[in-house]
Amino acid sequence: MHHRIPTATLGPHGAGMVRAIETCIHCGLCLPACPTYQLLGEEMDSPRGRIFLMKDVLEGRLPPDEATLQYVDRCLGCLACQAVCPSGVHYEALVVPFRAHAERRRRRPLLARAVRGLALRTLPYPGRFRLAARAGRLARPLRGLLPSPLAAMLELLPDHLPPPAPLPAVVPAEGRRRARVALLVGCVQRVLAPEITAAAVRVLARNGVEVVVPPGQGCCGALPMHAGADRQARTLARGILAAFPRDVDAVVTTAAGCGSAMKAYPLLFAGDGEGAGAEAFARRVRDVSEVLDGLGLVPGARFAAPVRVAYHDACHLAQAQGIRAAPRRLLAAVENAAVVEVTGGEACCGSAGIYNLEEPAIARALGDRKAAAIRETGAAVVASGNIGCLVQLRAALARTGPPLPVRHTVELLDLAYRGAPPG
Repeated sequence: MHHRIPTATLGPHGAGMVRAIETCIHCGLCLPACPTYQLLGEEMDSPRGRIFLMKDVLEGRLPPDEATLQYVDRCLGCLACQAVCPSGVHYEALVVPFRAHAERRRRRPLLARAVRGLALRTLPYPGRFRLAARAGRLARPLRGLLPSPLAAMLELLPDHLPPPAPLPAVVPAEGRRRARVALLVGCVQRVLAPEITAAAVRVLARNGVEVVVPPGQGCCGALPMHAGADRQARTLARGILAAFPRDVDAVVTTAAGCGSAMKAYPLLFAGDGEGAGAEAFARRVRDVSEVLDGLGLVPGARFAAPVRVAYHDACHLAQAQGIRAAPRRLLAAVENAAVVEVTGGEACCGSAGIYNLEEPAIARALGDRKAAAIRETGAAVVASGNIGCLVQLRAALARTGPPLPVRHTVELLDLAYRGAPPG
């Protein structure tokens, strides 16, 4: 396909963007997999339509204005299209750099700029986020008077913030050491759900894994990277590259979005002098479910009574990283746990980084769909592998009926090892 995209002006990402565009044969097989197309029914809200649109913007046929970019903004970045594409279109290599390219050339409306600025200036920084979350909880009675993006922020906040839960620098393996890993603590999860990281440390240690918790680590850059704020993302990623040791078997994350971003550091640093270090780092990144499944769980995980667990695939675990079987095998290995599938489980729940703050109506509709599908399973507890999904699912389930416990996969393993109920 002839193109007139000025790749020289796109830097090191230009060739990958053009390759993704040229690989697309416009067959439309991605459309049924795309949550926004299924919800909105518009061609421009499909992967195929967005590829045409991004091509026209890069060629200069369309301006990078709000009327054009609203369709790219509505893309969840869930990569369901990439997972089903028969031609192997690397959609991530197009949409991630395109968003960064477009952000430098557009001027968002005032409210959109305010919401985006608030999210990207607070969420990746635990200290700021904790203060903002406390203030937000005080403002919750006023959310009916606020614009929908700000009201969505307040709705997603928990009723109570857990206290900080610092971890030791090294947690030794129990019994024979089978592996040594460095653990990402994260940013949003550190504030909203530090018990996930604590559970991961206990389960890893129980399974013979020595856990190193590098001091001084911050956000991995996933939130700004997926939102097109590539400069902020690179700054945060450099902090991670500097903080984490090289003498470990793996760099472990408990958040699918973080793992996906860290595995994509070569894309983030393409053409930079740091590219080789980013490549080496990315090769060592593993989701906690990958590590535990690879080692094989030691015996002893058991619930006192039978429980049905609905497993929700986080998009950045299943679609971006291709990790679907490992979490299910881990949960199925727990005595008295029955893993049940969610109808349409491959569809995004609407969390998608800061998407549920920038596009609250679509996110809410997707969350409500997911909540209804989960209830149909008759499960007593929901499991997933990403903090954004956990927050989104809890809010959707509470909004649409009696709430259900929503747990990280590793939390359920930890509870089973300790003989505690899964709820």
